[in-house]
Amino acid sequence: MAEQTTFTEADRRDGLESDMADQNHAPKSVAPDTAAVMPMNMIQALNSALHVKMAEDPNVLSFGEDAGYFGGVFRVTDQLQQKHGLTRSFDAPISECGIVAAAIGMGAYGLRPVVEIQFADYIYPAYDQIVSEAAKLRYRSAGQFTSPITVRSPYGGGIFGGQTHSQSPESLFTHIAGLKVVIPSNPYDAKGLLTAAIEDDDPVIFFEPKRLYNGPFDGWHQKPVSPWKAQELAQVPTGKYVEPIGKARVMREGSDVTILCYGTMVWVSLAGAEHAGVDAEVIDLRTLVPLDIETVEASVKKTGRCVIVHEAPKTSGFGAELSALVQERCFYHLEAPIARVAGWDTPYPHAFEWEYFPGPERVATALKSVMSGGR
Repeated sequence: MAEQTTFTEADRRDGLESDMADQNHAPKSVAPDTAAVMPMNMIQALNSALHVKMAEDPNVLSFGEDAGYFGGVFRVTDQLQQKHGLTRSFDAPISECGIVAAAIGMGAYGLRPVVEIQFADYIYPAYDQIVSEAAKLRYRSAGQFTSPITVRSPYGGGIFGGQTHSQSPESLFTHIAGLKVVIPSNPYDAKGLLTAAIEDDDPVIFFEPKRLYNGPFDGWHQKPVSPWKAQELAQVPTGKYVEPIGKARVMREGSDVTILCYGTMVWVSLAGAEHAGVDAEVIDLRTLVPLDIETVEASVKKTGRCVIVHEAPKTSGFGAELSALVQERCFYHLEAPIARVAGWDTPYPHAFEWEYFPGPERVATALKSVMSGGR
């Protein structure tokens, strides 16, 4: 397709102005001051990452169902269309398969699309494209083509979304060679990891715990939600920065037991450790693939005990892989069986949300069990 070098009436209808159009049909943007820091919730941090990358690189674009003009059902893509134009941020038809397929083609031609799947529960129609095409493109082309796409999606429960708006399908993607899987737990990491995902030459599945969008949630659902602004990890630079994919964060140092967790369960695990009165080391994995196994191994060898916490159903969840890895690498250091705290093997219930949701009491029970040798 020939490059467009002149401003047209069609551009005006698209919401562009003459001083915004360049030869790539992309409006010119100015990156924010990298020295500034301000409190952000996770929605704002993710939005900031998208804006900064779109301002920096004209090949970065964002699209999905209601992700253009409306700004996404959770407002993560808010104002991107107004700032960067219709050709950089736009709405897609209700076809998850088509959204991801289009992104793969764009990526092969040198663009870096960031697509939004409105809820992780809707990602299944796109599964074949992600698994059979995006994950395999570099391998099958012997490196001639890559698939530098980022698939964003709100995931998890805790908002009374019921069985079709609360699922946690991360293990379906950690099983696929060629994919990276990232799940942040706080605004600082969310922005830095999304920036890294956009710059990565391989496809990244980027799950956003929607229960954390507006504040850290510790699982005590009877209590008011605390705002992000009170948290150190909500102090987010307004400019560009990158958090490395494949590196865990130690959220709390401890000597009694290691808790491996990610997403919303990071905050539930911190609350569970406090509730149990156990000196737990809480590790936020941040990235499931590639996994920072070195940090995991060092912690478990230090504490001698391990509890794994995730919201997805227990059977064949990612916790099973973590348990196997810990068993293989730390067997002679373990003083108790590894415990898993997870969702139940049922569809996510609407009426019994908090019976399903792994809360701090269930985490505390598991911690006390491993501290007593698994009894």
